[in-house]
Amino acid sequence: MSRLSRRDFLRYSGATGAAAFIATTVAACSGGPASTGSVGAGSDTDLITAVIGYGNDGSWDPTQTASAFAMAANNHIYEGLLETDPITREPYPALATALPSDVNATRWTFTLRQGATWHDGKPVTADDVVFTFQRILDPEANVLTGSFFRPFLEEVKKVDDRTVELVFKFPFPDAAPRLSIAKIMPKHVFSQPGAWDAAKGGKAVGSGPYRQTAHNPKSNTTFEAYAGYNGPRPATAKKMNWLTIVDASARVAKISGSSAEAQIADNVPYANIEQLRQQGLTVEGGKGMNHMFLMFNTATKPFDDVRVRQALHYAIDKRKMIEVALKGHGSASSSFLNEQHPDHRRAATVYDHDPAKAKALLAEAGVKDLSINLMSVNVSWIVDCLPTIAASWEAIGVKTTLEPQETTAVFTKMDQSQDYQVVAAASNPNQFGMDADLILHYNYVPGGVWMKYTKWAESDDAKKLFALMDQATRELDQAKRRELIHSYLDVIAEQAVLYPVVHTELMTAWDPKKLSGIRAQAYPGISLLQARRA
Repeated sequence: MSRLSRRDFLRYSGATGAAAFIATTVAACSGGPASTGSVGAGSDTDLITAVIGYGNDGSWDPTQTASAFAMAANNHIYEGLLETDPITREPYPALATALPSDVNATRWTFTLRQGATWHDGKPVTADDVVFTFQRILDPEANVLTGSFFRPFLEEVKKVDDRTVELVFKFPFPDAAPRLSIAKIMPKHVFSQPGAWDAAKGGKAVGSGPYRQTAHNPKSNTTFEAYAGYNGPRPATAKKMNWLTIVDASARVAKISGSSAEAQIADNVPYANIEQLRQQGLTVEGGKGMNHMFLMFNTATKPFDDVRVRQALHYAIDKRKMIEVALKGHGSASSSFLNEQHPDHRRAATVYDHDPAKAKALLAEAGVKDLSINLMSVNVSWIVDCLPTIAASWEAIGVKTTLEPQETTAVFTKMDQSQDYQVVAAASNPNQFGMDADLILHYNYVPGGVWMKYTKWAESDDAKKLFALMDQATRELDQAKRRELIHSYLDVIAEQAVLYPVVHTELMTAWDPKKLSGIRAQAYPGISLLQARRA
């Protein structure tokens, strides 16, 4: 039988591409005292209290983080030259005054918004934009967002104090929505010694509609409307308190009943949907790239053999996983992309449940008496899926030990190059954007952190894949580009180095009597830029 060591539900920082940074309490830029825990929002109509089902103790550095909590918060604190609507993902001018006039041009010029200021009152200038992009493009810094820009963006130049020019290596029309990833950061703050470590730990100074007022790792982060904001989407609430509660039952309790302290919660457990609806809450979901993936250490035998990786995918009873763990709110992966994605096509290799084929592949690879320690993040729905994986692998003769643990612990081990066999974790590249090129470059890029974890990037198969991906990035003809995308998606499916098992639906719940202007999103976190207390 498999062993499931259910530890306490710890904090989930999102599927981080860099080591999560656990910091001591960081005071806000105002220098005021930090507040902890729930403020109690029942009677204070100036305050929105939200429950976030992910940890707030991961990296907050906008150039580096993939933390679900931090990315959602940064969308309220920072701005890019352009931003995208959180649901439609259509770009609109933010710090810039207009969208690019010709998306096929190789030089884009932007004028900064007149009167835009940082949360400490200093003006936003072209120097800040250049400073931010220099870090993003710096191969030595090798920040997470760099993989989204280095393939096509040559440099960013200052024209004058309020004008910048982006110089492309080749025409890249998809750059407009992608610019929302590049949150512009104040040079006078983050060029100081130790400032990037402070950014990881929670220091946030932006130009957006909300300013951070306190940050308490593993507890909560608070915000208030920034009076100096003059951009397109001003704050609609005076104050916000975001509680980090990873434990599913505790998260539901915070939003339940007539005395509920919070008006909105994300990552709602599937088992509690009807209960919350019966209490008068609105519960809506979004289908997107949210998925559980398996990641193999290809430097450890027998996981260097593609047949072994394929066998372990074929063995998993995904239908049972969806019915039991996900309560029907999921679908078996038929490609790296979810079925709702416009570039989705069923891959040449699809891992339908086939125990006989799994056994045959293991036998062909000469593998007997295989034992696996499956390390995983301790996200509630991921932990719910683990027993199905263990039972499926035991059914083909693979002894399985389950090791769920805090996400920060998992990825700290990855960053320290500690040995492992297989990891199960959650990911949703839609946090960054929707286009297939971006989604795949999140995981599959030479020199990227995920390829570092898999130890696969130097293989001949990987090099062929990267070349095919680069070819697709440069292709302007959309039909040809889509065919190239489908070709490399087939390679990724066949190799199964880092590959989804299931795609899931994310659920958000809110009290419509106390909160309006909410739209459920298909990626982790929430957007309260248009939310109002009733």
